[in-house]
Amino acid sequence: MYTELAGAVVVVTGGSRGIGAHTARAFAAEGAKVAVLGRDGAALEKVAAETGGLGLVADVTDLAAIEDARRLVEDELGPVGVLCAFAGGGIARPGPTASMSEQEWRSVVDGNLTATFLTLKSFLPGMQERRAGSIVTMSSSAGRLPTNLPGGGGREAGNRWGAPVAYEAAKAGVQALTRHVAAEAGPDGVRANCLAPAAIRTERTARHMPPEVQEAVAAAHPLGRLGEPADVAGAALFLASAQASWLTGLTVDVAGGRVML
Repeated sequence: MYTELAGAVVVVTGGSRGIGAHTARAFAAEGAKVAVLGRDGAALEKVAAETGGLGLVADVTDLAAIEDARRLVEDELGPVGVLCAFAGGGIARPGPTASMSEQEWRSVVDGNLTATFLTLKSFLPGMQERRAGSIVTMSSSAGRLPTNLPGGGGREAGNRWGAPVAYEAAKAGVQALTRHVAAEAGPDGVRANCLAPAAIRTERTARHMPPEVQEAVAAAHPLGRLGEPADVAGAALFLASAQASWLTGLTVDVAGGRVML
C-alpha cells in the first residue's frame, strides 16, 4: 500500500511486544528495514526474526544507550528515515494525586516523556541534516482528558481514580513535545506527529483486564469495541508515509471515538 516505505530505515522503540511489535511488523510488510529497541532481549530477537531486521537492547531513559543503538542501526541498515518513539514505562498505580510518591512520579515521567525527548534528541539531528524524516510519538487518550471523570475510562473498570496522574501528565507532555519539534524541524523537511490510543487489546490488557471489564470499557467507546494493536500500527504507517506529507504537529486519537476534539 505504501510503496515508498520499501527500503526505508525505521526505528521502533518499545518494539519488543504490543503496539510497538505490531508496528514493526507492519513496516516490515511494506518492505522497510526495521530496528526494534527495548529492554527484553529475547522478545526483541523474536520480533527481529519476524521482521528480518535488528533487535537492540537499549534503555531509552539513558541517552548514551540510545546513541549507541542509533550508531548500530546506521552502521547496519543506513540513515534512519522513520522514527516511532513508542517506549513507555513507570511504576505508578492509580490513586489520589497527593498519595503518589516522588519516586512513582519520576519513574513515569522519565519512562514516557523523558524517554521520548532523549530518543528525539538522538535521531532528530541526522534527519534535519538530511532534510528528510518522519517522527511518530506515542501519547494516550489519558493525555487528552482526565480519566477520572465519570465515564472517563477508569470508572467503568471499577477504578474511580482512572490512570495515574503522572501518566496523564507525561502523555500530555509528549503531545506538546511533538508539536514543538514539528514547528522547529518542519523547515528542515522533518515531520512529527503523535498517536493517542485509547484502550488497546495488547497482550498486557488481555492478561490483566478481566473479560467483563473489557466489555464495560469497550461499551464506553462509540465504536463499541477495544482497539487492536493493528489499529495503531496502521495509523503509524499512514503518518510515516508520503500520503501524509502535508501533515505535521497532529495528535491523532486512535480511540474509537472515545475522544472527539
